[in-house]
Amino acid sequence: MVTDSKQENGGQKNGGKAGFDATDLDPYLLKDPEAMAMNFARALENLGQAASAWLAPRERGEISETVVDPMTDMVKTLSKVTEYWIADPRRTFEAQTQLMSSFFGIWMRSMQRMQGEPSPPEPDTRKDKRFSDEDWQKNPFFDFIRQAYFVTTDWVEKLVSETDGLDEHTKHKAGFYVKQITAALSPSNFVATNPQLYRETIATSGENLVRGMKMLAEDIAAGKGDLRLRQTDMTKFAVGRDMALTPGKVIAQNDICQIIQYEASTETVLKRPLLICPPWINKFYILDLNPQKSFIKWCVDQGQTVFVISWVNPDARHAAKDWAAYAREGIDFALETIEKATGEKEVNAVGYCVGGTLLAATLALHAKEKNKRIKTATLFTTQVDFTHAGDLKVFVDEEQLAALEEHMQATGYLDGSKMSMAFNMLRASELIWPYFVNSYLKGQDPLPFDLLFWNADSTRMAAANHTFYLRNCYLRNSLTQNEMILDGKPVSLKDVKIPIYNLATREDHIAPAKSVFVGSQFFGGKVEFVVTGSGHIAGVVNPPDKKKYQFWTGGPAKGEYETWIEQATETAGSWWPHWLAWIETHDGRRVAARKPGGDALNAIEEAPGSYVMERV
Repeated sequence: MVTDSKQENGGQKNGGKAGFDATDLDPYLLKDPEAMAMNFARALENLGQAASAWLAPRERGEISETVVDPMTDMVKTLSKVTEYWIADPRRTFEAQTQLMSSFFGIWMRSMQRMQGEPSPPEPDTRKDKRFSDEDWQKNPFFDFIRQAYFVTTDWVEKLVSETDGLDEHTKHKAGFYVKQITAALSPSNFVATNPQLYRETIATSGENLVRGMKMLAEDIAAGKGDLRLRQTDMTKFAVGRDMALTPGKVIAQNDICQIIQYEASTETVLKRPLLICPPWINKFYILDLNPQKSFIKWCVDQGQTVFVISWVNPDARHAAKDWAAYAREGIDFALETIEKATGEKEVNAVGYCVGGTLLAATLALHAKEKNKRIKTATLFTTQVDFTHAGDLKVFVDEEQLAALEEHMQATGYLDGSKMSMAFNMLRASELIWPYFVNSYLKGQDPLPFDLLFWNADSTRMAAANHTFYLRNCYLRNSLTQNEMILDGKPVSLKDVKIPIYNLATREDHIAPAKSVFVGSQFFGGKVEFVVTGSGHIAGVVNPPDKKKYQFWTGGPAKGEYETWIEQATETAGSWWPHWLAWIETHDGRRVAARKPGGDALNAIEEAPGSYVMERV
């Protein structure tokens, strides 16, 4: 009889949605009120412990909320949008009318469904994995909430985009903050408005919330007063045991880095050694997560003598270490070490993300000094021009930088958790709220995932280094304006005449492909611009045997990025072999395999070394 009733009441006629009757409410009916009350009390007790963990360091003065306060900047920015819309009553009325009209349409369709009448198709059929549970559409209540959320979100974002009189940076910030707010207020993030969470809470009589609030207290305590979001099981991995396993030796070190040379796995190797300059934001072993997807091991197995800079995890002692120090005591120190270990003055260099930006600036400095040690440079997801730098620019303006510098002046560094949160905010709906829901509302331990372990293994930023980077790159864009002063010398990318392999990833939210494309045009020599599928990490760490994604090649990076990618040639699989062929084209000579340190340098310790082990 239930099936017949559903068919008579519309079934698939009902806006493409299955019918609904009272039996569908069974999972939402409270079965054990006493157990629920007891568990709510326990959950509140655990929530109190979380609140204490948050308050305690603030009461002791260990955490100051007045130095860098993004909430204040958000309120100031969005108030400018509000002022525009309320300044004209007619504009306000039209905006309100548009929203209420959309709500009325949703309400009418919902009423028709609940009465068993055919309803017009839903105008918004977007796919969003936050709303993948079938009851988001099958249940009229949750369907109404879902549609209302989409309508409200679109309406608010439209208000920002149509606000006149805002400068480009303020409008960018307003749009970003609105996305943060709408991501946080998604009905999928609350027990009462998420069908899956509601059912689970009823089924367990609230036991999930007891576990979740306990985990919340633990994670705030682990963050010493700040929430250290639980994204993976951090106990399942250890650097040097489960990751960073490619055999090698630390053969040199100084105050800001160790130099690792990896053991050869072939009888002959390319004459030119390979130097990798990773970012100091996060750690180098993203390129050596495990033997199956290690770029470092793959390079070694192709006959390259690989050297890697492993940056120190800085503290107050490194406060004055600026970009010049990282260029001289990092890249130049590595080049000197390579010559001692191999006798070679000529090398191929790779820079990843901000490590690539430092490498590009150092190449310009080398050109000024007639230093010709680096013969080719490969840049992974590297920005040298920051005109189209994406949402990270939201965090960089004079007012915010002044506050940040005041904070770093007091400590000597920026804590790694601040950078991690900024990166997570770029994709809050994927990198923050699903983990919040899973851990603190479902009460489930996250699955072990090596990439998320690496992501959580954050690093501090030395004050002088971070200030130089933000001001010269994101704020002033000085490298491509020929205004950067490095180690007392003005530098220009036009002086860099060596061959460049410039890799962008198509879905990059940190170094957008368009930004990398534009930056290619500032070098003085030939640039091989390549775009690979996926994002900032997966697009780079893509071993050939996985046969995943694709890459695009299309000649010089000239004109508009959109035109270039439309006309580019697509090749299935990893870009790694294409890059290796490019390297060998410039010098394919081979010599006998080398041992770490050669005859000149003794090993200090086994790879991956001790610097990378330092945890925040």
